[in-house]
Amino acid sequence: TYPQVIPYTDRMDYLASMYNEFGYALAMERLMKIEVPERVEYIRVIMGELQRIASHLVALGTYGADIGAFTPFLFCFRDRERILHLFEITCGARLLYNYIWIGGLSHDLHPDFIRLTKEFIKDFRPNVKELNDLLSYNRIFIERTANVGVLPIETAINYGVSGPNIRASGMKWDLRKDDPYSVYHKFDYDIPIGTGEKGKTGDCWDRYFVRVKEMEESLKIIEQAIEQIPDGDVTSAIPKRVKPPEGQIYTRVENPRGELGYFIISDGSLNPARVKVRAPSFVTMQVFPELCKGFMVADVVAILGSVDIVLGEIDR
Repeated sequence: TYPQVIPYTDRMDYLASMYNEFGYALAMERLMKIEVPERVEYIRVIMGELQRIASHLVALGTYGADIGAFTPFLFCFRDRERILHLFEITCGARLLYNYIWIGGLSHDLHPDFIRLTKEFIKDFRPNVKELNDLLSYNRIFIERTANVGVLPIETAINYGVSGPNIRASGMKWDLRKDDPYSVYHKFDYDIPIGTGEKGKTGDCWDRYFVRVKEMEESLKIIEQAIEQIPDGDVTSAIPKRVKPPEGQIYTRVENPRGELGYFIISDGSLNPARVKVRAPSFVTMQVFPELCKGFMVADVVAILGSVDIVLGEIDR
C-alpha cells in the first residue's frame, strides 16, 4: 500500500531518511490534492534541515578521515549525535524514522524539542568555525583537495549532477529556491556556490566547503522556522486507507545530496502501480570516472569522498 512505501524510502539514503519521507509524502499529497496543516509544513522543514546538517557532518567527518585527519571526524560525529538525539526524542528512532506520513506527521514535537534545538544552534555555530580551523584551511588538506577532481559546470549539467556538487561548480541551482515547495519561500537564506577559493572552481575543496557553508544556511532556516511555527494539528483529515485517484505525478525535493525525485503512477487502487525514484547519488556516480581522469590513484579517494554518495540509494 502507499503508506507502506515510507519505511522503504528511509532505507535508500539512510543518512537522509527524513528528507526521503518528506519527498514521498509531498508527492502523494499533490497526487491526492491534500492540504496539510501549516504547522506540519514548518516541522517538516525543521526536520529536513536538521537532517541536512546531520548528513553533511557525516560527509565532512568521513572525508577528513579518508584523507588522514581523524580529529575532525570525531568532532563532526559529536555534533551529529545531538541531532540524532533530537530525532530520537521526537519519533523514537535515530536513523530510520517513519515520522513524515502522507497528510501530516506520526505525532507532534516533544515538549523539549524547541529548547534543545535552540541550544544546539547556539553551540554548533562556533563548532563550524572550529571545523574550518582544523580542516578547511589546513595546509595538507588543501594540498590534497585543491585543483583535484575538477568538475566543469558543462560536464555537471550534461550528466544531470545536482545538489552541492553542481553548486560547487559555480551553478546557483537549489530546488528550495528554484522550484519552491512546502514553506521554504517564507525564509531568508543564501545558496553557497563554489568560487575556486583555494584552486579551481568545482574541485574537491569547493565541494567540501559548499557543504560547510550549507550547514550555516540550514541553521538560519531552522531558526526562522522555530520563530514562525504556528500552533495546530499535525495530521490532515484523510481516510485510513489511502486510495489516490488514477493519475501520475513527479515531485522533486532538494535532499542533502541533490535532486531527489519521485514519479508515482496510480491506477486508482490501494497499491501503487509504479514508484520510480530519481536518486541523486546514482546520477552523481555516473560522472565519477570523468573526475578521475588525469589524476593519480591516490587522488581517487579524495575525489570519491568529495562527491558524497550513499550506496543505499545507488543499489536501491
